[in-house]
Order: sequence, then structure tokens, then C-alpha cells
Amino acid sequence: MRPSVVREGETSLYAFRSQPTMVDFPGRMAAVFFVSGCNLACRYCHNPDLLRRHQQGLSWARLETACERFREDWTEAAVITGGEPTLARDLPELIAFFRDQGWSVKLDTNGSRPDVLAACLADVDYVAMDVKAGLDRYEDLTGFGHVERIRESITVLRDGPTDYELRTTLIASFHDDDQLRDIAELIHGARRYVLQAFVPQDGMPDPAYRELPRTSTDRLHEAAALMAGCADEVLVRGD
Repeated sequence: MRPSVVREGETSLYAFRSQPTMVDFPGRMAAVFFVSGCNLACRYCHNPDLLRRHQQGLSWARLETACERFREDWTEAAVITGGEPTLARDLPELIAFFRDQGWSVKLDTNGSRPDVLAACLADVDYVAMDVKAGLDRYEDLTGFGHVERIRESITVLRDGPTDYELRTTLIASFHDDDQLRDIAELIHGARRYVLQAFVPQDGMPDPAYRELPRTSTDRLHEAAALMAGCADEVLVRGD
């Protein structure tokens, strides 16, 4: 279905991937759209250009043109990622826009704004929330001190109607077994938990993390075995 509302001005979306993918929204061919700006300062951020500040947004007209092209490539879903999408002033309108395309919508979030997450939860089809660490060390890794908000967001997802996953990028030198046990306690009773490999990149904000090794396959599967039982489903991704 084509959008029925003509919108003017700019969106909070900064960029999009040129080709749709089935990696970011399992089971669906999805277009991936990025919001700039984030309220965390993760030392290993893979999108530092989106972390530092808000960028000029795409116009609604440009977004509509992009969606028309994606539709030709059999796109059936949109992923709103970032940056941190719950900071976007127009997140409800963006979700409605993609719904008007006839698409499913997946939201990626760092879980820092549980009130916003709760408000839009029923309007999206899938949520992927990062769980960076156990709460005692959250600020060490992310610079974010309001850690109870992370717990609140997990509760919102666990008690809500929408399918979701919680996920951790496993850094071997940081996420030791004690860290994993803290995370397991934090997310206990979750529907789905995903462990994914840390991959060093030159542009990471903390130079020390650029030199760390990629997470080994063995460590990912050791961690998955340790986390068994914390969620209905524990998965390894990117091994």
C-alpha cells in the first residue's frame, strides 16, 4: 500500500544501506535506515559517525523515493537503527510511514529510554535490544550511568506483546564468566538471547579496542553454553 499522507521537511533518518538484506531482520528482506545521535559512548562503537552528533536528516520525499526503489528489490520490512532510534523526535511517524509501505518494522535500541520503547512497542513487529554488560559495569563500557533504565526496558520487552531479542557483543577480555553470569541474572526469563562476535575496526572511539582480537568461535560457544537457561532460546551469531 502506498502512503496516503504527503509529508514535508526532514526526518530523523540520516542514511540507509543501498541494498536490502536478510541479515538484519531474520526471515525478511529488509531495508536498513540509520538515525544519527546516541546517548551512550560505547568504547567499541561500530558507527562512531552516528555516535557523535545529529546529522542532517533525509527529507520525507527522499525517503519515499528510496522506498520505491527498495520495493522493486522485493523489500518487505524496514529496520530502524542508529545511533539510537528512541532519541528520534519523529520515531512514531517513521514507524507509521513504513507501515504505510505495507512493511514490517524492526526497531534496534540500546534500551536507555524504556518509556519511549513502551510507547511504540505495539506498533513494531520485532525489537533487538543491546545488553552491553552486567549493570555493575555498564558505565565502564558505555559511559551510561542510568543503568536501571536498562532493566526497565528488559521488563518492557519481557512483559510485552512484541517479538524481540536481547543481544550482547562479546568482548573476550571484558565479558568473562562472571560478567556473563551477571547478564544472565539480568535477562532471566527472556524470549531470545543472542551472542555476537566482537570485530575490531579502525574507527572505534577507544584506540585500545581497535587492537583487540575478534571474538573466537570457541569463546562464543562457551559463552552460549554458560548462558543456557537464561532465555527460551540462546543463539550465536557471527561465529
